[in-house]
Amino acid sequence: MTPNSPSAPAPSRRGFLASTAVAAAAVAGGMPLLAACGGSENKDREGTTAGKAAQKLLPTFVASALATPDLPSKNGSAAGYTGKVDLAKLVTSVPDKLGTGAPFKIMSPFWGSPPKAGCAYYTALDAAAGTKVTWQNQDGTTYGEKLGAVLAGSSIPDMVVVPSWELTGKIPSAVTSKFMDLGPYLAGDKVKKYPNLAAIPSDSWRMSIFGGALRGIPMPAASSTFIVPYYRKDIFDKKGYSVPKSPEEFLTWAKEATSAKARVYACGDNMIWTAFNVFGVRSSGSLGWNLADGKLTYRIEQPEYLEALEWTRKLFDAGVVHPDDRARSGDSGQRFTAGQVLMFNSDLSAWYVKTAEQAASHPDFAIDGMDLFGADGGAPKLYASQPATIWSFIRKGASKATVENALAAADFAAAPYGTKERMLVDYGVEGTHYTVKDGVPVKNDLGNSEVINAWVMLAAPAPYLAHPDFPEVARKQVEWQQRMGAFVSKTSTYGMNIVEPSRYANLATPFEQLEIDYVRGNRKLSDVQGAISTWKSSGGDKLRAWYQQLLDQNGSGN
Repeated sequence: MTPNSPSAPAPSRRGFLASTAVAAAAVAGGMPLLAACGGSENKDREGTTAGKAAQKLLPTFVASALATPDLPSKNGSAAGYTGKVDLAKLVTSVPDKLGTGAPFKIMSPFWGSPPKAGCAYYTALDAAAGTKVTWQNQDGTTYGEKLGAVLAGSSIPDMVVVPSWELTGKIPSAVTSKFMDLGPYLAGDKVKKYPNLAAIPSDSWRMSIFGGALRGIPMPAASSTFIVPYYRKDIFDKKGYSVPKSPEEFLTWAKEATSAKARVYACGDNMIWTAFNVFGVRSSGSLGWNLADGKLTYRIEQPEYLEALEWTRKLFDAGVVHPDDRARSGDSGQRFTAGQVLMFNSDLSAWYVKTAEQAASHPDFAIDGMDLFGADGGAPKLYASQPATIWSFIRKGASKATVENALAAADFAAAPYGTKERMLVDYGVEGTHYTVKDGVPVKNDLGNSEVINAWVMLAAPAPYLAHPDFPEVARKQVEWQQRMGAFVSKTSTYGMNIVEPSRYANLATPFEQLEIDYVRGNRKLSDVQGAISTWKSSGGDKLRAWYQQLLDQNGSGN
């Protein structure tokens, strides 16, 4: 049940990168572990745990049957619910409170202004879950800096939320050294004490193995999660535009639709994310590696990588990109809703956010997602996103009471759609934070200020989409995922939580800025080619050998 508030976590540049098939989330590119490449304690924190070794660490999967989706998951999509909310029919996922009221502290990223301690929402959640949480909410846009500082110190909160896009530098090894093994509480049938956690898919739990132990509590993600190329359907219909079905058609349409005099441009600068999907470029991070025909390559070595950059540069050269996007100024999403940009890229949540945001003031506003096509106008070649992108961890040394209460909170947060717990997490208290009219829950001002991204960060059920106020948006989101999911394949590192050796942590960092400069015409193709050669000689080839050993010892994810 998605809150009615149009506000939503705004991913940072790194978060945006991490959440597309490119990268979430916003949200793939997590990193992880295996004892197979071990030796010293530091080396034991590198690699991954996969295959039979991982299987022994996983919780037993017990699917939830509390609500039947209108649109079952297909081709790696989320499940979809398109009905109204009937409070009388909501069920209870955990009959007895699992928390004992023992106090504990949680540090989590937060986008917006955090509610005050003791607010009505936090009080109600604690009462329902049997917990007593002190929230240490931190600015989501600078969370990585705070996270690194906290993990480098000796005073760590009892529970800490870590998004995959923050798993850089020394943070991955700190996750292994500072957070506890949850296997004694969750492995095998032990998880059945926490039925909502037991219903989290096994692939997501497999991604929660760090340092050879089950340390993370995952927020599951649909494998057919991609950055969506959104277009203004209302304007397309009015102008009689056809949705492009090939790179050539797109460029032709973009030139037709652009009018510098009217300050209307075809697209923003983030079409590069669509370009990567159109040309079949793999995601960044560990998902960028793939073994095919006996050869292991990284994404920047794909011929399609340069092709995607060259096509994106054509858009800039043709003058169809908004000048402010060229200058990387302002908000492309706002230009999209203002009709100054007719297409922009964002994660799946923008479908709902933009619709809800414009519904009252612009009732004719309509947004849709362009189906991705291949470089030749045929089927695209897409790559599965990782099945978990955000985790909550419990610090080493936490008391049994703290652990059990933290798990109780996570279990409550992972309640599936159609339950009282899910309704409370997403909307707060009826009459206090929201009202229901004609089956649609609507938050009031207090709900919009208190019921935002806190409890939802601790864990989540199997991926689903439900917007009672805009059920057709949920339908379109799921159906788009299902159509795109039909063209998805898995890379060799799919489902593996991999921690690369720290000496290679920043090896690919220069490419993001290089891509930005090249597509704007500020760098030459030879500069990109030179950077690829430098990447190889500066450690890329050695990293390839490291990944090859990892795959030899663990098998392939595809």
